[in-house]
Amino acid sequence: MMSQIRTGSFTHLLVWKIDRISRNLLDFAAMYKELKDLGVVFVSKNEQFDTSTAMGEAMLKIILVFAELERNMTSERVAAAMLSRASNGQWNGGRVPYGYRYDKETKDFSFEPGEKDIVVIIHDRYEDLRSLVREARWLNEQGLRTRAGNFWSPVSLLQILRSVFYCGDYRYNMLSEGDRQKPKDPSEWVTVTDHHPAIISREQKARIIASLDQNSRIKNRNAYRSVKHTHVFAGVMFCGNCGKAMGASPAAAKKDWRYSKYSCYTRRQLKSACDGKSVSDPIVGEFIFNYILNMLNAQKDLEDIYSPKELQDRLLRGDTFSYIASIESDGLNDLYNMLSSGNIKGQIWGKGARLKTREKQLDSEMTRLRNQKQKTERALDRLTDLYLYSDRSMSESEYIIKRTKLTDALDEINEQIGFANSDEWEQSITDEAFIAHASEFIISQRLDGREYVSYKRLATSVDLKILKTFVQTVIDSIVMDAGRVKQVIFKNGLSHIFVFRGQ
Repeated sequence: MMSQIRTGSFTHLLVWKIDRISRNLLDFAAMYKELKDLGVVFVSKNEQFDTSTAMGEAMLKIILVFAELERNMTSERVAAAMLSRASNGQWNGGRVPYGYRYDKETKDFSFEPGEKDIVVIIHDRYEDLRSLVREARWLNEQGLRTRAGNFWSPVSLLQILRSVFYCGDYRYNMLSEGDRQKPKDPSEWVTVTDHHPAIISREQKARIIASLDQNSRIKNRNAYRSVKHTHVFAGVMFCGNCGKAMGASPAAAKKDWRYSKYSCYTRRQLKSACDGKSVSDPIVGEFIFNYILNMLNAQKDLEDIYSPKELQDRLLRGDTFSYIASIESDGLNDLYNMLSSGNIKGQIWGKGARLKTREKQLDSEMTRLRNQKQKTERALDRLTDLYLYSDRSMSESEYIIKRTKLTDALDEINEQIGFANSDEWEQSITDEAFIAHASEFIISQRLDGREYVSYKRLATSVDLKILKTFVQTVIDSIVMDAGRVKQVIFKNGLSHIFVFRGQ
C-alpha cells in the first residue's frame, strides 16, 4: 500500500478504524509523518476528527495509545493462560512431534509405529556418525523420509535430536515472543516430566545433546575462517533441475584467489535425487558482470540498434557467451521496448518505463518458502483480529491452540529459509534505479567503456562485500543448468532465459 502511495497513485488513505491499520504508536507515527510529507490525507471512517488541527492530531495519537494498550494486555493475558496450561501438563497445540500421534478426545499422546522406529534410528545413528550432514544423507539414501515425505535435512534432524519430548518430557516457553530464533533464559522454561510415553532414554539424550554442544563449540571456535570469506552470489543461485536453492562454500584455497563454490541443496542431501552440477564464482561472475556491462554498452549505442536481433547480438558479445544460441523473445523484447520507449539521459535508460509483472515467476523452493512465510504471518494477524473484534465468539483456549499452530509453522519456515543460506533481498526496484546502480558500480570500478570484465581481476581488487551488495541490489535470481547460467531475473522484473547451442 505504502509503495503505491509513494508513487503518487492516491491522494487519500481511508481506513474503517484507526486500529485496523496499526496498533503501534511508533509505527503509525512514522507512517503518518510520511503521509503528511507526501500530501496524502488520512481519513478514519469511525473516528471522525480533523487531523489538520493540533487537537485532532492529539486525539488520533490518544486513540492509538489505547489500541496499543489493549493489544499488549491481550498478549499478556494469552501468554499467562498458555503458561498456566503448560504448567498443568496441558498440550497447547502445534505440530505433533515426529514419532507421536495425539488423540484430541483423550488428550493423550501415543506412538506412531513407523515413525517411532525411525526416531530410534536417528538417535542411534547420530552417536555413530556424529555429523548431521552425513546422517541426513545416510537416511535419505536408505529411502527414509519425513512425515511430509520430504528428504531429511540437518535442521530437521537437529530439532529431533535436541528435543526432550522424546524422553517423555513436555517443555514450553523456550523461545522469545518477539524473536522466535532466540531462546529464553532456562529459568523461564516450563518443563513437565513424565508427561507422555518416552521413546529415548534420558541418558542417551544427554549424551547426544552434549555431543551436539561440543560440535557447536568447535564450529564457533573456527567460525572466523568462514566469516572472512564472502560468498558473492549466495542467496540468488538456484538449481534449474529441482528448483532448490544452491548452498555456498569456499573452494580450496589458492595462492592468489579463494573463490566460492555453489552446489544444489537436493544433491547435498541425496546425490541420486538431482544431477545438477556445482558451479563456481569464476563461471557465474564472468557471465553476470559481462552481461550487465553489455547491457550498459547497448544502452549507450542505442541509436545504432534497430531490432531485438541487433540488441541480442550486443548482449551476447564476447567469448563468455559462446555456448548461448539466443535469448528467449519475451525477455529480449521487454528490454528492447523499454530502451526504445524511454527518454535516455546519460547513464539512465528507460526513464519512467516500467516492466509488466512477469506471469511466469521462478518456481523455486526459496520462492515457495517466502510466499508461505508471508501467508502464515498474515494468518496470524487475521486470527488475532478475529479473536479480539469479531462478532463470532472464539474461546481463549481455541485461540491459543490455533495461534500456537501458526507460530510453530512460522518457526519451521524460518528455519528452512535460514538453512538455505538465503539473504532477505525481497524489494524490487524501478528500471531507472536498476540501471543507475549498475552504472554507478561500473563507473566506480573504472570499467566504463570497456568491452570485457575479468571477474578474477575484479574479485581480487575489490572488496567482495561490495560485489555482493551490488549483486543483491540488482539481481533477484540466477538459475543454473548443467553448470551454466540458464536464466537471470533482475530486481526490476526483467527476466532473460538463454537457449543453449544444440538445444
